[in-house]
Amino acid sequence: MFPFVGMIGEKGKEPVVPTDGTGVLLSVNVAMPHEVTYRDRIYQTGIYKNPQPGRVALSALNLDGDGQGSPINHGGPDMAVYVYSRDHYIFWEKDMRENLNGARLPFGSFGENLTVTGMREDTVHIGDIFTIGSVRLQVSEPRTPCHKLAMKFDDPLLPKRFMESGRVGFYFRVLQIGDVGAGDGIGCEARDPAKLSILETLALWSDKGASVEALERALSVSALSATWREMFEKRLETASTANPGHQEWRSESLKWV
Repeated sequence: MFPFVGMIGEKGKEPVVPTDGTGVLLSVNVAMPHEVTYRDRIYQTGIYKNPQPGRVALSALNLDGDGQGSPINHGGPDMAVYVYSRDHYIFWEKDMRENLNGARLPFGSFGENLTVTGMREDTVHIGDIFTIGSVRLQVSEPRTPCHKLAMKFDDPLLPKRFMESGRVGFYFRVLQIGDVGAGDGIGCEARDPAKLSILETLALWSDKGASVEALERALSVSALSATWREMFEKRLETASTANPGHQEWRSESLKWV
């Protein structure tokens, strides 16, 4: 299993959050892609999100004023909206305390479109349907960090810690367009019957010896994104009794493209 370190946190160390996966929308964050020079190379990125006042329109593909620097790897209907819990910010402010010098991380720090309370990876499931403002959204896949996160914080090992913590956030696809704004309540309209949590999906991704039953369970969730479905289908084709075990994360696996 993937070593998700301290997912829930020690008592008194992190906020008490709802156990039903609901919460409150604290901030709507957007940014259009722009060029950033890092390690003597130029990248297009939209990770530097900024909180937006008032209501923000949401289409089937993204929020108004938002864009992706690498449309091949990001964006599309299954990755229309990236969500991250404010409850995790305390953990990262401690992790980065030397670089932050006591400062607080602003909303949107991890490239998320929606900063929320609650909605943690152990309480949210692939296929769950939520309402926020006038929109309806469905959970499609976990977020897996790329080199842009390392670039933003100038920390090549941050993606490794991000994955190992289990505090990765997740993506929504849009079922009903509309608008959202800070302060909106988040309601759970429906739970997917398979109850495959974001955390369990990450664990399955990391377990190269995953059983046929586990892979079939994930593939039974019709709402699973096309990318993750293809990945698990390939794994299922080659599944055997051999168990190579957990996938070791290596910094060399980051592709600086």
